Amino acid sequence: MKPRIFIDGKEGTTGLQIFERLGGRKDIELMLLDESLRKDIEARKEMINRADLVFLCLPDDAARESVGLVENPDVKIIDASTAHRTDSSWVYGYPELSREQEEKIRISKRTANPGCHATGFISVTAPLTREGILPKDYPLSCHSLTGYSGGGKKLIAEYEGERTDSRLNSCREYAISLAHKHIPEMMAVAELKRKPLFFPILGDYYSGMTTTVGLHNEFLRDGMSAKQIHEFLASHYEGQKYVRVLPFAGEGCIDPRGILESNRNVGTNYLDIVVSGNEEQTLMAAMFDNLGKGASGAAVQNMELMLGII
Repeated sequence: MKPRIFIDGKEGTTGLQIFERLGGRKDIELMLLDESLRKDIEARKEMINRADLVFLCLPDDAARESVGLVENPDVKIIDASTAHRTDSSWVYGYPELSREQEEKIRISKRTANPGCHATGFISVTAPLTREGILPKDYPLSCHSLTGYSGGGKKLIAEYEGERTDSRLNSCREYAISLAHKHIPEMMAVAELKRKPLFFPILGDYYSGMTTTVGLHNEFLRDGMSAKQIHEFLASHYEGQKYVRVLPFAGEGCIDPRGILESNRNVGTNYLDIVVSGNEEQTLMAAMFDNLGKGASGAAVQNMELMLGII
């Protein structure tokens, strides 16, 4: 029997993307709820408990409510909201963190899908902190440029409708209160003792993301150089399907002018890491689709692990 999949919140950006990624597959059965019943708790409860795996593509409170509707002990849940990302009873859905993390996801019944900015940040920092190369109290600073699709339907409509606000024609920093909702999971997964300075930037394009972290090498273990950091990350991610460490900057991995494009992996589940710098300083950048490895693509990857498809 094919595993039955239900998307609770299919109408949102992430839910629609998951639906599109699964719509043509023959190895699963998508369970669809009539549009008129999408807010009917009893109808949703019935679908959740009939499914083998449920995606929650809902606001945090609604996601918690849906988890509370589960009565079938065999139902597996992937939550795309922020609600459970730092909950120790849930497994964090970034399998490339380690072989052990991938195995935890495989046997998990409750997986929290990572946030988009957090995915870029942890991809380059968590392997270093967990190995003791990057001190866990290092004062990290990160900026992350993203397309507007991550802001949901209302923001998409602002950008794609008739523009009356000229500010939409530029890049815009946001969350300048330094309290972005992804920071708790960044700290938890990278095991940080000091809150990073995080500056998200909204660009005038649909999707794609570049998340960048800079380091002063003198504060790293053994004062490792940028080239050595690159070698370590390349070794860590060796053999991974979706996370790729490109050749060291200056060795043919990027634009010869040293330019990184934030739409590099749009429409895919790939995340490409670039490392550049010298003996004194290191720049690490992750380039991926905020709707792919940053959201729906990662969710489908976690589904495949939890169902034993990959």
